[in-house]
Amino acid sequence: MGDSRGVIAEDGLAPVLLAVTGGIAAYRACEVVRGLIKADVPVQVAMTRAARRFVGETTFAGLSRRHVLTDDPDPNDPIYPHLDAARAARVMAVVPASANTIARLAYGLSDDVVAESALALAGRLLIAPAMNHRMWLHPATQENIQTLRDRGATIIGPDAGDLAEGEQGIGRLAQPDEIVQAIRGLLGEGSLAGKRVLVTAGGTREPLDSVRFLGNRSSGKMGVALANEALARGAEVTTILSNTVVRPNGGLQIDASTTAELEHAATEHAKTADIILMAAAVADFRPATPETTKRARTDAWSLELEPTADILAGLAANRQPNQLIVGFAAEDSEDIARARQKLERKGVDLIVLNDISDATIGFDADDNAVVIVSATDETRVAQASKRAVAAAVLDRVEGIRP
Repeated sequence: MGDSRGVIAEDGLAPVLLAVTGGIAAYRACEVVRGLIKADVPVQVAMTRAARRFVGETTFAGLSRRHVLTDDPDPNDPIYPHLDAARAARVMAVVPASANTIARLAYGLSDDVVAESALALAGRLLIAPAMNHRMWLHPATQENIQTLRDRGATIIGPDAGDLAEGEQGIGRLAQPDEIVQAIRGLLGEGSLAGKRVLVTAGGTREPLDSVRFLGNRSSGKMGVALANEALARGAEVTTILSNTVVRPNGGLQIDASTTAELEHAATEHAKTADIILMAAAVADFRPATPETTKRARTDAWSLELEPTADILAGLAANRQPNQLIVGFAAEDSEDIARARQKLERKGVDLIVLNDISDATIGFDADDNAVVIVSATDETRVAQASKRAVAAAVLDRVEGIRP
């Protein structure tokens, strides 16, 4: 565990500014403050007026052991307390972030202590949204989130599940421990701090004609979970996304649709990576002569396929000194011997074996169950969320990384 006490300014200001906004999830911000303090990470809390309707500022003052910044400043506060806090903060985390606050941050408004602090922030911004699912999915909210993401903000969550108003959908605040871990990762405190991690996610698509393609059911959720876990552990993460339905919380993100595009991006970014996690489902074959226009419907269509490049083997053959490479294998059974043969044939350090015969896990699902295979042993990870599986994979990586 890193020690954030070493980064506190001489005036005692905190490296984390936690902004609490209005919503029923405001009470869960208490758990985030508690988790940060337990990890020896000093935190300064700021609250909007709406947040104070849900949780009193005295609660956060007690948990953080600091006076809370509000729009009703204490007469004994410095003249510009929000500017001082924003100047000192290496990370400002908005937990929970309401739709209203997200919009105000995207448009650069400065009408309360939270918005003013965000405008004056010199450090990193983390947004943890929480709201009704219809509000989250509204195009305005999605555009505002993308604006903040484009400016470099880390977006964590929201999760899907039961909502406060009795509905179900995506809009729940991310788990507090996940938020704490993400904040510590942005502080550079995690176990992978200083490491560069390259992740591939999703499934490649090989054109048949101008509208059709050969593809697979990979959603990219496993690869993105790995990227998010590496980010939370403090790594500098590059994710190559191939037709995914989700995106990582942060880091450099590159889109690559075909196997050739993925190969080009992976080869280039592998040159500086310490750890490579090849989770993308890459097509083994592509049409030899794809048509440039849409083919008219016919009774039959015969295709000649040619093999694509073996990206994983190519990266292993040209690996950098002390570079660790993890491959993934999707099989119709839990065939450990076959996975170990692939490990040896490809020349990689670990193979993560997915048994895709169970339709409830793996491709396009939220859960997974894998076997992590090395040259000498295997580690079984029972069915769990892909976030938990990603944590298990990176635990195993950390156990053997140089």
